[in-house]
Amino acid sequence: MTKLLVVKGHPLTSETSVSLKGLDAFVASYKAAHPNDEIETLDVFDGSIPTLNAELLGAMFAGEGAELTDSQKAKLARFGELTEQFLAADKVVIASPLYNLMIPTELRAWVDTINVAGKTFKYTENGPVGLTGGKPVLHLQAKGGIYEEKDPATVYMSTIFGFIGSDYKTLTAEGHAYTPEKTEEIVADFVAKAEAAAKAF
Repeated sequence: MTKLLVVKGHPLTSETSVSLKGLDAFVASYKAAHPNDEIETLDVFDGSIPTLNAELLGAMFAGEGAELTDSQKAKLARFGELTEQFLAADKVVIASPLYNLMIPTELRAWVDTINVAGKTFKYTENGPVGLTGGKPVLHLQAKGGIYEEKDPATVYMSTIFGFIGSDYKTLTAEGHAYTPEKTEEIVADFVAKAEAAAKAF
């Protein structure tokens, strides 16, 4: 069975978030077009994403046989679960806002869990090689300004997913803060494109 991983990288709901309006439309369209596929949702704001802080890094580099605290063991286990969840998915769709030209901190922490040497990429004498086999990844992102995919968030996400060997594409709604009189038109176009993308995803 084909598995789609839906990553909710926005703290609000589709009532106020253009990104999530697109995601809701995408998921509904995807379900209709792929009724037999499994869909799993991860909300990165549910507090379960471990960050690469001193505690977690200390556990990662403690060495075999080292004594870890219960907290370290739990964080290390959760980190590994998230890596495996991504690897088990056949396709991934991500929705997030553009915050200060970047993705939210919580989504950035999740990205760290899927960029793992020996799991999603490997080092070779000719440089790093991605191991995700062209896994399709679609990033839905609303931006109040107009950046034409040159904003740091899009460059970062494209670089990361390219690095691990995924087939990364982005779908954006841009300019609704610059031209509020066109907001409805911009959102409707974004939703329609999300629905169309889901059918072919």
